[in-house]
Amino acid sequence: MAAADAAVVFMRAGARSVDRDDFAVSVSTFVKGGSMSDYKVASLDEIDGFDYRQDTRLRPVRHHLGITAFGTNAWSAEEVGDRLFPEHEEDAGNEELYVVMRGRARFEVGEDTVDAPAGTLVFVSPETTRTAFAEEAGTAVLAVGATRGEAYDPTGWEVWAPAHRLYETGDYAGAVQTGRPLAEANPEYAAVIYNLACCEALAGMTEDAIGHLGAALELRPGLRDLAKGDSDFGPIRDEPGFRELVGD
Repeated sequence: MAAADAAVVFMRAGARSVDRDDFAVSVSTFVKGGSMSDYKVASLDEIDGFDYRQDTRLRPVRHHLGITAFGTNAWSAEEVGDRLFPEHEEDAGNEELYVVMRGRARFEVGEDTVDAPAGTLVFVSPETTRTAFAEEAGTAVLAVGATRGEAYDPTGWEVWAPAHRLYETGDYAGAVQTGRPLAEANPEYAAVIYNLACCEALAGMTEDAIGHLGAALELRPGLRDLAKGDSDFGPIRDEPGFRELVGD
């Protein structure tokens, strides 16, 4: 799997093909009194969501609004009992705040259960297991997170997310088909290109994999050490082009 300089794991995700328009950002600019205010406005329901891990549904708020200073995404559930976001722990230093925007959620944090109606704030420290379930149909939760003491570095994991389920089920060709338009539309994210290279290697697309790996390493040289030991590159590890990129 891909990681940001061996620090953040990028999950390759998805359940359907995604058009580039799914990640379009609309910008509203208001000019008043000779000054310009640049801002963006969106309702939760206008942000296209997609199926994600553990039968959850993710809405990529950060990417939709073009936020680069912190991470934030929304999770929504159609039915009572639906899981809102995957059960997980954050790495050391990664703090998350969850805001129940509508409905009612049941958070499971460590061994505790928290009843959280709309308007509730739930802050979870790093390395603490957390998940949540909808207690009302249509419940939505906004998650905001960043790492203590570090400038936020947007990795674009949510951009790659629509190829994840295909990767996890072993449909590497399908993940490539879904992931290539995402990488082309978002060339600033090294992790997206790196993950595409991983899937291409597993799908037997050697030349494409080496080309995209090279592009990812140009953007983020720190991924070189990760690539050396990444099992996804097993099928192309002995290729001269791969060895030239990562070294011996």
